[in-house]
Amino acid sequence: MTSAGRFRSPLSRRPASHGLAALAVAGALTGCQVTIGDRDSAEPSLPVVPTSPTGGPSGPDSAGDRYVPGDGNGGYDVQHYKLKLAITPGGGKELDGTAEITATATERLSRFNLDLTGLDVTQVTVDGAPAQQQRQGSELIVSPAKALEKNAKFTVSVRYSGTPQPVVDPILGRYGWIRTSDGVFVACQPSGAHTWFPSNDHPSDKATFDFEVTVPEGLTAMANGEPTSKVPSGGGSVTPGSGDGPDVVPAAASAAKSRRAVTTTWQVKDPMATYLATVTVGRFGVKTGKTPGGIPIITAVDPSVSAVPLDTFHAKNAEVTDELVKLFGPYPFSSTGGIVDNAAVNFALETQTRPVYSALGADQTIIAHEIAHQWFGDSVSVTKWQDIWLNEGFATYAEWIWAERIGNETLQEKFDGLYEDAGNRELWNVPPGNPGRANMFGRSVYDRGGMTLHALRKKVGDEKFFSILKTWAKERRHSNATTPQFIEVAERVSGQQLDSFFDAWVFKRGRPAL
Repeated sequence: MTSAGRFRSPLSRRPASHGLAALAVAGALTGCQVTIGDRDSAEPSLPVVPTSPTGGPSGPDSAGDRYVPGDGNGGYDVQHYKLKLAITPGGGKELDGTAEITATATERLSRFNLDLTGLDVTQVTVDGAPAQQQRQGSELIVSPAKALEKNAKFTVSVRYSGTPQPVVDPILGRYGWIRTSDGVFVACQPSGAHTWFPSNDHPSDKATFDFEVTVPEGLTAMANGEPTSKVPSGGGSVTPGSGDGPDVVPAAASAAKSRRAVTTTWQVKDPMATYLATVTVGRFGVKTGKTPGGIPIITAVDPSVSAVPLDTFHAKNAEVTDELVKLFGPYPFSSTGGIVDNAAVNFALETQTRPVYSALGADQTIIAHEIAHQWFGDSVSVTKWQDIWLNEGFATYAEWIWAERIGNETLQEKFDGLYEDAGNRELWNVPPGNPGRANMFGRSVYDRGGMTLHALRKKVGDEKFFSILKTWAKERRHSNATTPQFIEVAERVSGQQLDSFFDAWVFKRGRPAL
């Protein structure tokens, strides 16, 4: 994702340089210490596997990722989330929800954990039978009536309610469920999903999604994927695009039938990490259609963000998507687009198929950054957050490519300007392949990550470089990956031995020699 100012903010968190408002990061950043030069030094030990009160086996209560302690769980693999949500922004209780989670047990389980914070749970069932539940901090511990056998497919249903609270992290900032003047802005990287639905909240466990979202009349609920019902536009603007696109109807027409509320449904057909899910609600003008290259597109803009005209935003998303297909290979999802809301935050986030942008607006280089994430971060997702440069370095490089394309500084000028800043401790003292939690959204991950790709391009040549990126996106499509796996692809496609190159650029402190 991306943000304004010298530092990338909590969700895109990259140093922006293209005309957005400045953002200062207050306070010193401290975090886990790692040994530089060891590719696996931030790799945590396996989490302790607890036992149930009856002595039966239980899954681990985290994914074991030191960058996000406590996030995720073990013992099962989620295939699908079906979320039925009633959202009343500004109400005494903003959210009533039912989450139906379909998963497969990867070991025998007498209990398992879901991630959930701050919401009241009224009922839990497993395969339709009542299950016991306990709460321990951000853990919802579920004990089914009958133990789940290894490889068994099961469905857990959780009824819950409350008012989700944003995550306020001393290092990562404020993100998650963000109230706006007319709704909510939902952007959850890295740990905000479990503030609004129970989940296995770690990118290593991706799943498909269905959303059924009910909101007050006059509001629109935008989500990931494609609508499977008509989408009401609460912004007074519904503009069809070229070709057949998703259905959108004026909010007033839809509300007239329901009198008090409007329900829309959305489907995410390809696996998605939980932090990339969104149900952003407000008054939006909406435009739909297809890009010139034939990709379905849905864009939405809050009319109060006057700096971003809907038609311009829609056209730019279409243009960027089609151009990045030429660089990175086939678009990995079934639709593209974006959402601009009046949220008072300093970031954008690459929510899958439809990135979200705050009241700061959407500079076209930022659009390029977020859409590039659809390949790098969304389709090809990190296995652990230590490898976040595979998301942010790649998206930053796409941003630089777009800046050059529109007549800003060239890629080489961008690289040279950063490289000449030899005293930049943020850049050279932090290895992007192992930055530590304190710097996981810092300049090294973004800028040194992007520089790594430019240096690789210079080393192997344009043809081999873009073949590496296309091969990576194709071979790891809709799955998870690590830095060593990217190095293997780069070496195989280029025919070069690149260990010393990546050690210098990704894993070690210090400015690499050119």
